[in-house]
Amino acid sequence: MTRAFIFPGQGSQFIGMGKDLAESFLDAKHTFQEVDDALNQKLSDLMFNGEEADLNLTENTQPALMAVSMAIVNIMKNQGGISFGDECAHVAGHSLGEYSALTAAGALELCDTAKLLKHRGQAMQRAVPVGEGSMAAILGLDFSDVTSIADQATLEVNAREGKTSDLVCQAANDNSIGQVVVSGNTVVVERAVDLASEKGAKRAVILPVSAPFHCSLMAPAAQAMSVMLADTDIRPPCVPVVSNVTAKGEIDPADIRRLLIDQITGMVRWRESVLWMADNGVDEMVELGAGKVLNGLIRRINKDITCESVGTPQQVEDLIKKLS
Repeated sequence: MTRAFIFPGQGSQFIGMGKDLAESFLDAKHTFQEVDDALNQKLSDLMFNGEEADLNLTENTQPALMAVSMAIVNIMKNQGGISFGDECAHVAGHSLGEYSALTAAGALELCDTAKLLKHRGQAMQRAVPVGEGSMAAILGLDFSDVTSIADQATLEVNAREGKTSDLVCQAANDNSIGQVVVSGNTVVVERAVDLASEKGAKRAVILPVSAPFHCSLMAPAAQAMSVMLADTDIRPPCVPVVSNVTAKGEIDPADIRRLLIDQITGMVRWRESVLWMADNGVDEMVELGAGKVLNGLIRRINKDITCESVGTPQQVEDLIKKLS
């Protein structure tokens, strides 16, 4: 089988994540400590014992999810003797998960990734005043239908408000067949939800997120990340990293740097990324980190791909045995 390791994004977090790993493996404990030190913050304590509202702040969520994924990666590498270059053909991650993928593949250092994601979360939160931006999940409609709905909502609301192009609603996440997330100004996203319901969506609901990620409103955050990424060392990964922006494998550090900036305002092309990996021979995917969100998406995208989620100590040990 040809394998890809994949890494979850925002929405997979929960209080207590990673705690059993830290209690079972010294490599995990050291990983969480390294992230805490890099951020000068007891992020691990927040993850293990904190309040859900604090963990859900995007500046905490992003490095926290990465830390859990990298704890598993480090257990695999150090305790299991697993070489990612030998055991997978590609790595990929959903939104912030792409940073986990790059770190697992050796393109980024863990401490740099923690700082980047903390900064990324803060910049994305600052880009749009609270309440002015929203995201909504549209279930049961094709991607083309959802993009048409987003365009119609944008035109209607701008016409009603006497504007031409100030307010936006755009496809933000093409997650799987029949699951698309839109993002933009709250008033336009709310109109898109109404239109989607009228056009037969199984479900159309505003998501409990703090900012409108992956749309043009994130331009200030993209500019902030371009400054920070310019000072970050990025090396060629040991295997191609599938970019959210291009939906294909990338290995050139200059391209990776540019695409991480573009990713802030660009759509997460997860469905296309999975299909690209399948077209390039991948028939097994292993989700490393918190939750099972990506596992569920992959099953809806391509039923021929075998997928498992690895997040508990027993699952990590089982994977090491399988790969040894």
